Amino acid sequence: MKQPETRPRGLEPEIAFARLTEIPADEITAHMNHPRVIEHMPLVTNDWDRQRCAAFIAAKEAGWKRDGLGHWAILCDGAYAGWGGFQKEGDEWDFGLVLTPERFGLGVAISRNALAFARADRRIPYVTFLLPPSRRHLRGLARLGAVYLGEVDYEGRRFLKFRMETNGAAPGHPGIGISAPIEGTS
Repeated sequence: MKQPETRPRGLEPEIAFARLTEIPADEITAHMNHPRVIEHMPLVTNDWDRQRCAAFIAAKEAGWKRDGLGHWAILCDGAYAGWGGFQKEGDEWDFGLVLTPERFGLGVAISRNALAFARADRRIPYVTFLLPPSRRHLRGLARLGAVYLGEVDYEGRRFLKFRMETNGAAPGHPGIGISAPIEGTS
């Protein structure tokens, strides 16, 4: 993977989506063991190893096969920046994003690009977001148009639930641009 490069202030990074299978397991394992990541993921512990990482990737790939949409690896200027995407939860499509600590500030830009897929897919009239109560900075969700629905229990843990309408009645799906740069990240 290409390492991030220094850029003039205000110039947006190149954001691309790839399959998790394209990322070295050691990078994902290190990411998921990072204390700042674990702090905001109540369902994750810091005991990730190669086996757990392989099971995680297999589960995310199964979502793609089952639902035709799922989680991507997120690349920023060619370097791994985290993972995120869509997961079917009952009748709802939940959107999740887990960035590496040095990329935390790119959440809104990455989300806008990923949510463009949801808006173009008639199967997805809205998306939900589950955030742990430890997340204090929620302005980004408001900027995306998400509204707070209340607290929910998920796998024995408390989460804040948000919903964003996508108007998923577009005339078709443009295709998932895996490994292609995503335009308009501002």
